[in-house]
Amino acid sequence: MTRIVSSLAEISHSYRAVFCDLWGCLHDGVRAHPAAVAALQAFRAKGGVVVLVTNAPRPKPSIVAQLARLQVPDDAWDDVVSSGDAAQYALITGAVGQNVYFIGADKDEPFFSDLSADLAALKHEPINRVPLEQAEGIVCTGPFNDLVETPEDYAETLAFAKSRGMKLLCANPDIEVDLGDKRIYCAGAIAQAYDRIGGTSLYFGKPHAPIYDLARRRLHLIDKTVTDAEILCIGDGILTDIQGGVSEGLDSLFITSGLAAKHFGDDTSNPDATLLEKWLIEQTLTPTFSVGFLR
Repeated sequence: MTRIVSSLAEISHSYRAVFCDLWGCLHDGVRAHPAAVAALQAFRAKGGVVVLVTNAPRPKPSIVAQLARLQVPDDAWDDVVSSGDAAQYALITGAVGQNVYFIGADKDEPFFSDLSADLAALKHEPINRVPLEQAEGIVCTGPFNDLVETPEDYAETLAFAKSRGMKLLCANPDIEVDLGDKRIYCAGAIAQAYDRIGGTSLYFGKPHAPIYDLARRRLHLIDKTVTDAEILCIGDGILTDIQGGVSEGLDSLFITSGLAAKHFGDDTSNPDATLLEKWLIEQTLTPTFSVGFLR
């Protein structure tokens, strides 16, 4: 049974680091959540390390710029790890070939050019973006237009890719997120559709191991003495943040006011314990802790 807590501060004494999700926890894609910012600032003020771990398909420099635009202060975090970072390594090491077809929005263009320092130092063959008919594989960061498109819009593209035996590199395993008050599809939904027709999708963000390996490496550059027992994963995605934490043997704090908020009663600040427990049983996942909002 998950333990419902009132705040991060109630349990923070047991942890020296957190792997904190962004969208749905720290911001909603439009603005930062002040209470979440304050909670992370307080954790750091007591000596904790905050690594922001996001399934965003863009690399770290782009995420840092986005945090600034959303007015998330620098003293709320120590480092950033993105699904884009982990997927970029796979791309430049040839996971889907050198000639790739790109499915994604203009905002995700930095995926191909904005490498973090550790990746930029690696020697690799050039990656060429080509039309679908000339491609060896697909790179997907999300729909071309996530405000209107659904995975069904890609049925013909995916069927062609499957006929050619192409692999699809999924730079964001999230299925959907809330952009303000609008729910939109992510790259994970397109990759999932490809899997359903027998295609092969490669995943690098939460809940898959590569992003946690990278998060640990960057955490240990800050404090190499932190153990897994001292890391808390925070997020609102039961199949990404919480599944990832469980799979990695890490404790987790489930933010119930995010993607699954409608299941836990009318008061999003305080989830109904009975409804929450029933829903978690259905998911066959149990976060260590749960809280309405990150605060």
